Amino acid sequence: MATTAIIPIHASKDRPVAAALKMSVEYIKNPNKTEDGQWVTAFACDPLIADDEFLFSKNQYATITGRNQGARDVLAYHLRIAFKPGETDAETANRIGYELAAKLTHGNHAFVCCTHTDKRHVHTHVVINSTSIDCTKKFRNFKGSAFAIRKIADFLCVENGLSIVENPRPSKGTIYAKNKGGEKQPTGRDQLRKLMDKNIVIGNSLTEFITKLKRAGVEVKHGKQFSFRPPGSRRFFRQDTLGEDYSDDAIRERLMGTRTVIRNAPQRQPVEEAFVPFVITRETKFGLLIDIQKKVKEGKGAAYENWAKLYNLKQLARTLIYLQENGIDSYDELVQKSTAASADFNGKLKRIKEIEVRQKEISELQYNIGHYGKSREVYKVYRNIKSQKDRDIFFEANRADITLHLAAKKHFDGLGLKKLPSINQCKQEWAALNSEKKMLYRDYHELKDKRKSWQMAKDNCEHILGIGKTETNHIAERVPKRQHSHDL
Repeated sequence: MATTAIIPIHASKDRPVAAALKMSVEYIKNPNKTEDGQWVTAFACDPLIADDEFLFSKNQYATITGRNQGARDVLAYHLRIAFKPGETDAETANRIGYELAAKLTHGNHAFVCCTHTDKRHVHTHVVINSTSIDCTKKFRNFKGSAFAIRKIADFLCVENGLSIVENPRPSKGTIYAKNKGGEKQPTGRDQLRKLMDKNIVIGNSLTEFITKLKRAGVEVKHGKQFSFRPPGSRRFFRQDTLGEDYSDDAIRERLMGTRTVIRNAPQRQPVEEAFVPFVITRETKFGLLIDIQKKVKEGKGAAYENWAKLYNLKQLARTLIYLQENGIDSYDELVQKSTAASADFNGKLKRIKEIEVRQKEISELQYNIGHYGKSREVYKVYRNIKSQKDRDIFFEANRADITLHLAAKKHFDGLGLKKLPSINQCKQEWAALNSEKKMLYRDYHELKDKRKSWQMAKDNCEHILGIGKTETNHIAERVPKRQHSHDL
């Protein structure tokens, strides 16, 4: 039962463009939520420096178009899809989120897709760059986009055998972090700070303070430092993550009355800029190399040339790692692997198409068998009427049944059927084919990724070795137009 939401990301006085992009991307890539980056994938960008790439594309957009929307400018879109607890795994959730973003953007916008497994329900976050890959357009969050996203998500869920919300309630337009009343829900840390503020009484000892917290339902652990779990929370929070006013020394000072804290609103802990290790995953293994000379001739400047050299070095290193991991020592072996992967994928795809064609034939046959049986008696009476005048009158009175009966008979003759199968036989065959198709689809997605990886590895090696540099096979022609930002 998947639910979806899309949230525009803006800059503000306290959070300029670069910081807004960095915080959004770093939040979804959090290694504690993505199993150390295992479920981080991306399209048309490197997830390790995606915020820099998004920022550079916006600078290019301003240069090319001369447009500036100021505070109204949408920097990116935060797309979220959550699944019913226990219904799917992280890999499937990530693939569905990736395909949802790809269908929504039609491949025109870069995005980072991350699946979080830290909650009871698996859910996927996607940050989509509002600026197109060619830096000439912006993604428009059109009216009814929430409905369109839900329809795409429902289609993908059904395709992967997951449940959907049958009769969803209309969206009230409130964002993911708000409740029904439109107020932000307090985080576990906010709740804990509030309880601590409430139970700090000047003159009490630290032991009395801890006792009061326990009475308020807070669980306390004491290792190198205190850790607290507020009521209703699934996790403990270390004292050093609550802010400077809640450290051990600060609490003692507040109990003695030598430190005063005035707070108008719950203090939120700033997002930690933790290093997210780059993990080679399905979509971020490596990319195709860029023909730098061709791009320079097309008018690209020195900054792009420097970036492209760095980019090509990174992709070569990743390609080499991929080949080593798969035991490939020669170009001939690589060609064999690529050819075999393509053959396997094409074989699965061909069988899926055959099944779909047969299922359509069965559905049509079932439809005609049903109408043929229902109209059989009426058609017998019609055939037994000898008077042409009476037959014409009877035909006009039963036109629909007789027409359907004749159409069904024509359909059976076209198939060369001498004996009609039963409706039950048709249903059984259709169900068996559908079960086979579901099994094939599971392999299909895996083989599709393998074919793509082997083909890119082969193209990169051919680019370096100077093999097959024709206009039709040229690597640069298949590289998406991308802009990137680096400190050079």
